[in-house]
Amino acid sequence: MKNQHLTPRDQILPAGSIAPDFTLPDQNRQDWNLAEAVKKGDVALCFFPLAFTGVCGTEMACITRDMDSWKKKGASVVAISCDSFATLKAWAEKEGLQHTLLSDLHREVVKGYGIYWPELNVGGRGTVIIGHSPDGRGKVKWSQRREPGNAMDFNDVLAHLS
Repeated sequence: MKNQHLTPRDQILPAGSIAPDFTLPDQNRQDWNLAEAVKKGDVALCFFPLAFTGVCGTEMACITRDMDSWKKKGASVVAISCDSFATLKAWAEKEGLQHTLLSDLHREVVKGYGIYWPELNVGGRGTVIIGHSPDGRGKVKWSQRREPGNAMDFNDVLAHLS
């Protein structure tokens, strides 16, 4: 396992916390690493339960549609679920999603960031914005866990980016 240093948490990581580093495969089976990504600017981690579902599809379509808003803030956005990379790739192709989708198949990151939904054994719905700290590690700037049916408020998320 690549992410053994992630300790499961009952609550979402709060603002001010050091963001545990992790590496997950994206929808193209390429490794994506948080520490490398945060060197380039803020990273919005958008956790969602399952591909091919209503609210999740709406959120991801909005992220792709509003990609310029994220880029203007100097941020990148990645989405994380417990779906396989193959499922994420099929979903991205079907829906025309343009952003990175990460597969947390072993549930290490969703548990380590406090966004695990045990009743369904998947990640919950939430957003964590990670900024670059002076010591070179990622630091949580803002976090929000939402009920499964509640989509993110994009203006609220964008307001917390640099």
